Amino acid sequence: MFYLGGSMSTTTAPAPAPVHSPLPRSLAGRTAVILGGSSGIGLAAAGLLASVGARILLVGRDEGRLESAVARVTAAGAHADAAAAPAEVRGMPADVTDGEAMEEVFERAGSVHHVLMTAAYLSGLGPVTELTRDAAQAGVAAPVQAVLGVVRAAVPRMAAGGSITLSSGVLVPRPQPGMAVPISAAGAIETLARALAVELAPARLRVNAVRYGAIDTPLLRGRFGAAGADVDAVIAEAGAAMPLGRFGTAEEAASAALFLMANPYMSGEVLTMDGGQSLV
Repeated sequence: MFYLGGSMSTTTAPAPAPVHSPLPRSLAGRTAVILGGSSGIGLAAAGLLASVGARILLVGRDEGRLESAVARVTAAGAHADAAAAPAEVRGMPADVTDGEAMEEVFERAGSVHHVLMTAAYLSGLGPVTELTRDAAQAGVAAPVQAVLGVVRAAVPRMAAGGSITLSSGVLVPRPQPGMAVPISAAGAIETLARALAVELAPARLRVNAVRYGAIDTPLLRGRFGAAGADVDAVIAEAGAAMPLGRFGTAEEAASAALFLMANPYMSGEVLTMDGGQSLV
């Protein structure tokens, strides 16, 4: 029996969210599914999780890159602190926009503690008046539908105290021309994270999002057209305009996601990880 709003209720309250250390080491032995885990922030997150002895399932579309990522993360786990249990790393090729494929992913994962979604589907670039109706609608709808598909597949297999972490970007509060469609999708994902945090709270599941700034990943390097021996120089020159004089590293960005996974009292938050980019 508990007291609520001036009246007595005999409704049995669900057990409270489990309490554990908010430090990353509490992720040891936990199962994390990383969607978009074959490169960039997702791959960096997998490496950090491996260093504390987590069980990891990497999901990506490209089977070759995925195999390479699994090998890289496995090696990272092998060189972790001796106090950490050996990490278990697996890979599964799948398209995050395919609902049936996501069902298969989470069926294979078994009991899941944490889900990190970093897979990027950037479309609908350009002035809205120059986009076709289908392109504009798909650019907004596809990322949101992908998140909903992942949540529908993951939640029935998640234990109390688990978390789902989504990804957004700093252009949501600081829009740029020609980006209305992808910014709308990112803004919708931030809103969805907060709504899901409320909806899933009775199951004692947490949902958050990370709003990333410009991070030095293969995706960013591709946008600058940097290749070959000049790639580091190009990125360094472009990053010099950032408040801290460089772009963030994938590992720095990934650490924000691990913080949200590990801290059992973080839910419904949109955490900005941009090195001050959104301030200037």
